[in-house]
Amino acid sequence: MSPDTAYLAGNWAQVRQRVDEACREARRDPSSVNILPVSKTFGPELIRAAVTLGLHRFGENKVQEIRGKAALLADCGIDWVVIGHLQTNKVKDVARLASEVQSLDRLELAEALHRRLQQEHRVIDVLVQVKTSPEPSKYGLPPEQLLAFLDTLRGYDTLRVRGLMTLAIHSSEPDEVRGCFRLLRELRDRASAQGHDLPRLSMGMSGDFPLAIAEGATEVRIGTAIFGLRLYPDA
Repeated sequence: MSPDTAYLAGNWAQVRQRVDEACREARRDPSSVNILPVSKTFGPELIRAAVTLGLHRFGENKVQEIRGKAALLADCGIDWVVIGHLQTNKVKDVARLASEVQSLDRLELAEALHRRLQQEHRVIDVLVQVKTSPEPSKYGLPPEQLLAFLDTLRGYDTLRVRGLMTLAIHSSEPDEVRGCFRLLRELRDRASAQGHDLPRLSMGMSGDFPLAIAEGATEVRIGTAIFGLRLYPDA
């Protein structure tokens, strides 16, 4: 086992254990919560090492990272998931390379994705990103627009709407963070009552996933707890 794989295996086992414990504390079945490894900023060698552990689905913020990594990891059978804010001028690569978009937050983006996916003869899963935090830096559809947006998405047959996603407020107060997750669950429940099938709730990251699990997350997005600290270009 290479050093990279060795430390990744330990981190992955620890994260899985922590998620399982959070599920048990919330009186939920651990199998009801998936983990999406977030590989943004990490190189293809580290992702390839993660693949040897049985991981084949990775979240990325930037489309250009997916483009570069997909070319080098084409033999790994990876499903790339877009979790970052997506500009319409990036949909060409998304339609060609991604298996899922979790940051669908506006009609303009849905239309652009749909047109490009038609050209690629592809259908992908999408989650609608909802803004549950008051922070200006956070993206997402305003909660009051969700039901109308979901109704409109029924007309785009290349987009399989599977659920909702959110980013919680960055706060040291657990109640504030948990409130963001609770709002997303409540919005899902209201939409379900109107006939929308939304089984998935993607919410919670390395620092707050136990709170998300307590509020009903079906998927948590974990990066640093698996791969280690990120080194950004301006660090």
